[in-house]
Amino acid sequence: MAVNGTTDPRFEGVERAFAENFTGRGERGAAFALYENGRKVVDLYAGTRDVDGEAPWEPGTAQIMRSATKGVAAAALLLLHQRGELDLDAPVGAYWPEFKAAGKEDARVRDVLAHRAGVPSLDRSLTPAEAADPDLGAAAVAAQAPAWTPGTDHGYHAQTYSWLTGELVRRVTGRSIGAFVADEIAAPVGADLWIGLPAEQAHRAGRVGPVEAPVVPGAPRSRPKRALVEAYADPASQTRRAFDSIAPTPDENDPAYRAAELPASNGIGTADGLARFYASLIGEVDGGRRLFTPETVRLARTEASAGPDRVLIAPSRFGLGYMLHGAASPLLAPGSFGHPGRGGALGFADPESGLAFGYVTNGLQKGVTADPRAQALVRAVREALGRHSGA
Repeated sequence: MAVNGTTDPRFEGVERAFAENFTGRGERGAAFALYENGRKVVDLYAGTRDVDGEAPWEPGTAQIMRSATKGVAAAALLLLHQRGELDLDAPVGAYWPEFKAAGKEDARVRDVLAHRAGVPSLDRSLTPAEAADPDLGAAAVAAQAPAWTPGTDHGYHAQTYSWLTGELVRRVTGRSIGAFVADEIAAPVGADLWIGLPAEQAHRAGRVGPVEAPVVPGAPRSRPKRALVEAYADPASQTRRAFDSIAPTPDENDPAYRAAELPASNGIGTADGLARFYASLIGEVDGGRRLFTPETVRLARTEASAGPDRVLIAPSRFGLGYMLHGAASPLLAPGSFGHPGRGGALGFADPESGLAFGYVTNGLQKGVTADPRAQALVRAVREALGRHSGA
C-alpha cells in the first residue's frame, strides 16, 4: 500500500503503523494527522476515498466521524461557558424550560457534558427523518423521564447527546450548533469540520461502510464480556435503547443524513481538521487562534464521571464532554482528553506533550471506543515520544 503525505523523521514509526493498518488490520481508506505545539508533524493518507470504490483518497478527503463529533459539540458548550454565556452549574431548564418535565428539573448543564443527565435513550425511537428535525428531537428528550436521578450516575448518551447539546446551543445563541461550530470553531482555526455537511462540500466526503478486521493466525482472539454481549442483544436493555434512539439505522451515505445536524454522531471532517481542532484547544495553531483558556482545558479533562457505565457496561471515564485516558478508551497519556467514534475515528489532545491527534477512516469496524487501527497509531506516537525523550 502506497502511503502518501509527509512525516517528521521523529515519527517515522507512526508512518509504518499507518501502512500496517492496510496490510494487517483491514483498512480500506484512511488519513492521519498529528500536530505538535500547533505545527503539523505528520500528515498521511492512503487507500480509496470510498470504502466500496476505487478512486484514490486525496488530500482533503473527509469522512463521517460518528461519535468523534461529540468532542466538537462539547467545545461549543465549553466556549459558551468560557464567554460567560452558559453556567455549567445551572439547571438545563434555566435555558430550556421544557426540559424540566418528568423529574429532570435538577439536571445541570455539566451533567449533560458528563453523561449524567439520565436520558441516554428514548421510550420511542426516532426515525432518521425525525432525528434530523431539531424541534422533534429536542421535544422527545425534554419529555423523556430519566432512567436515573440526573447527576447521580453516568451512562453514555450515545444519540440523545445530539439534542441535548444542540438545543442548549440554540437556546443560548439563537443559532444551530452546526452554524455555531462553523462560525466560532472551524473557521477561526481553519479546521475542515462540519456538523451538517454543506452542499458545496459534499463532493469531499467519501462513502463509509462496515469492514471486518482480519483474523491473524495464532493471535489471541479478544472476546467481549458476556454482560456486554447480552446487553447489545437485548432490545430492552439501556445499551440497545441508547444506540437505537434513532431507528432504523440511518444510511450514513445519504446526503440528507449528512446534511442534518446531529452532533452526537454525524459530523464530517478530515484527519487534519480533527487534529487541528484539538491542537487549537490547547494552544495556538500555526500562530493563529487558541480556542480554550487553560481553565477550560482543566474543565475538559478533569474527571467528572468514572466507573461502570450504565450504557457501555464496561467502566468509562469522562471529563466535561470528553473521554479521558483509560481502559475503555486508551489515549496517549493520563492527561489526554478527546473522543473516539464508533467503528474507527479518534481525536484527542495531550497538553503535556503538546500533541493533537486526528484519525478518520471509511472502513467502520466493530467496537465502540478502542479501534485497533487507531490504537496502533496511538502506540506508535507514544513509542516515538519515548525514544526521543530517552525513556
